[in-house]
Amino acid sequence: MEKVQQEEKRAFVHQVFESIAKDYDRMNSIISFGRHRAWRKYTMKKMGVKAGERAIDIACGTADWAIELGKEVGPTGHVVGLDFSEQMLTIAKEKVKQEHLDQHVELVLGDAMKLPFPDNTFDYATIGFALRNVPDIQQVLSEMVRVVRPGGQIVSLEVSKPPKAWFRSLFYFYFYNILPLMGKLFVKKYDEYKWLPTSLTNFPDSVQLRKMFEDAGMKKVEVKLFSGGVAAMHLGTKPADPAMGSEQ
Repeated sequence: MEKVQQEEKRAFVHQVFESIAKDYDRMNSIISFGRHRAWRKYTMKKMGVKAGERAIDIACGTADWAIELGKEVGPTGHVVGLDFSEQMLTIAKEKVKQEHLDQHVELVLGDAMKLPFPDNTFDYATIGFALRNVPDIQQVLSEMVRVVRPGGQIVSLEVSKPPKAWFRSLFYFYFYNILPLMGKLFVKKYDEYKWLPTSLTNFPDSVQLRKMFEDAGMKKVEVKLFSGGVAAMHLGTKPADPAMGSEQ
């Protein structure tokens, strides 16, 4: 039964993102009031990506984060942007080409639940504003840990649930009521933007997600709340010796 529900969610989310792909970047800026760029900039600074390193951005969408990673690793490094939406990747490929990064930023059609890469391939695995849309969060986190080398970083940047009750109520009103209307007003897509806030309902809060990072085998999990907790960064490290459960 659970597997059927996961497949149903995957199919529905796929349809949603195929539908909104051409408006995705513009609507991200509108609904976050442009703050998503500052959140990603802070996260990148915390990661400390270096030239020559390797990274994978999972559920990369139109490749904004993959492009930033590509700029940091430079031509001696390598970045993979993976997504299950062909429409998103079509837009992503054009953006990567415009940034002259297509020689070391590779875009791949694939499933976040089963990453098509060997163990210990990357220095970083990131996922931005997509973890709440996957069929099984714990499975995706486990896959991210698997493909990252020992000592590497696993990073999520995601919408979250503000810890203060009064602000959470205000945010929920905006997210559940105003955001879908903005989708209808700006891009004539009400149902699709009704889904996006709904996806937050059963998503863990920042404390619960930290526990899921730890359950996936990560250590030194750092959490940063943005804008009163409407978004959160979770950054974990894969132990140098996973069998020992601690870095050496």
